[in-house]
Amino acid sequence: MNHPAYGVLRPVSPIASVLLQNNPSTMTLEGTNTWVLQAPGAAGRIVVDPGHALDDHLETLAGLSGIELILLTHRHPDHVEAAPSLAERVDAPVRAFDASLCRGGDPLVDGDVVRAAGLTLQVVHTPGHTDDSIVLHLHHGGRTYAVTGDTVLGRGTTVLSDLGGYLDSLRKLGELPPGTLGLPGHGPELSDLVSTAAEYLRHREQRLDQVRQALRKLGDDATARQVVELVYADVDPALWAPAEESVRAQLEYLRSRG
Repeated sequence: MNHPAYGVLRPVSPIASVLLQNNPSTMTLEGTNTWVLQAPGAAGRIVVDPGHALDDHLETLAGLSGIELILLTHRHPDHVEAAPSLAERVDAPVRAFDASLCRGGDPLVDGDVVRAAGLTLQVVHTPGHTDDSIVLHLHHGGRTYAVTGDTVLGRGTTVLSDLGGYLDSLRKLGELPPGTLGLPGHGPELSDLVSTAAEYLRHREQRLDQVRQALRKLGDDATARQVVELVYADVDPALWAPAEESVRAQLEYLRSRG
């Protein structure tokens, strides 16, 4: 894969462009995707997830004309930290599911319809990665789009805090039209989000089976760390910490169901 073009607003479709932030890590992949949405011919723009508060990224975003709304997919700093500064620079409201992140706008709720930049977006509450995670989906030009934040990544799988909620969220995304273009918070865009959501569901069921097998070997009172060391033995130990959070969610899910 070629090195990503940081700081360049890259068109992905007639209504969506992405600005990749230069904050790569094991958790952010190549960096945070800031999505810029705008209907053809519209004067305004929507910015989704302005990222960490890094000067160069902020300067590029603030230099875009007509930003009328900033939306946040969830509370993690690599998505929201720059929002207050950008809002002040461009005089635009910030809206999110978590009311504490909002600035000059109402909190989003499941089923909300947001109209801006010549577009109509629907809010889907998708807990699992965090309890405030949302996906924004819209139809334009005969195609459906979904900005997924960290609910579905462009590559790999996301860290979980609530497995039961996450499985329900994946099922919701599976109800979108086939061929929905996924615009994730990290990694490349997804040509068919519905197919990816189905793959995620299969993957989670496989992981649950692995955790069940680990508990049979380790005992029902095994810790998340013990399970990680067994189930993720072939994975880079640098990824064990986020894996432990997901395993903890899996253990809570299994134990809550007896």
